[in-house]
Amino acid sequence: MADNPAPPFAQVSDLEARWHTLTASEQAQAKVLIDDASQMVIDTCPRYVTASAATLKGIVCTMVKRAMIQGADSDLAGVGSTQQTAGPFNESFNYVNPMGDLYLTKAEKQRLGKGTQRAFSIDMGGGCGS
Repeated sequence: MADNPAPPFAQVSDLEARWHTLTASEQAQAKVLIDDASQMVIDTCPRYVTASAATLKGIVCTMVKRAMIQGADSDLAGVGSTQQTAGPFNESFNYVNPMGDLYLTKAEKQRLGKGTQRAFSIDMGGGCGS
């Protein structure tokens, strides 16, 4: 079993190190989202306890960044596809996560032990001796 930290699995400073320096309001939002993302990991992937502290921190930061990037002022942050037309001036953006929801990708779930197979055995003899 990995030596896991108690939730939350990341801090605002961990998110800033992976993304950018956050404003005061972004820090407040990030704190709430980090708590929510950590709880989502616990609820969704019960075998998260086998993941390392670094894995938990990285996944939670990635989840929060995905949720926060929709409102970011960077060039096309969170946009999955764009369409432009020159005349008579048309522009369209398709956002990957328009509501800014927290979610785990399939790869992240696998890293947290969800969906992995485990072997076990059952004594069909009921403890009877020979």
